[in-house]
Amino acid sequence: MKKQKLQAGFTLIELLVVLVILGLLAGMVGPNVMKYIGSSKVEVAKAQLEDLSAGLDLFKLDVGRYPSDDEGLQVLVEGGDNIAGWNGPYLRKKKVPPDPWNHAYVYVVPGQGNAYELYSLGADGAPEGSGEDADLSAWE
Repeated sequence: MKKQKLQAGFTLIELLVVLVILGLLAGMVGPNVMKYIGSSKVEVAKAQLEDLSAGLDLFKLDVGRYPSDDEGLQVLVEGGDNIAGWNGPYLRKKKVPPDPWNHAYVYVVPGQGNAYELYSLGADGAPEGSGEDADLSAWE
């Protein structure tokens, strides 16, 4: 009698069982991971707002005023020769970062009750909102 060669491999049922188990794990772990990703973006935005505020304060110490609306935050890294006392760049990475949702930070001079307003519009990029869509201010 001839011996048949044994073929190693998985049956269709074994593969389906593995896929069901992976699906259950993804269903349990996925939402928790996404929650942490969302909250970490908020924390990154708060840290960036602190860095930008520190840069604005250093600019004011050197120049004697906060940047105008026209100059914007970009003047913190590209001051130029036309600004007396400019001793920048005032940001470590020598560029103005976007917020974690890839939107530009909003900078307005003068602010309401403050010398300036500096904030992120959150994940949705629109005013107001709640949760991840909430606005984050440098003054909070």
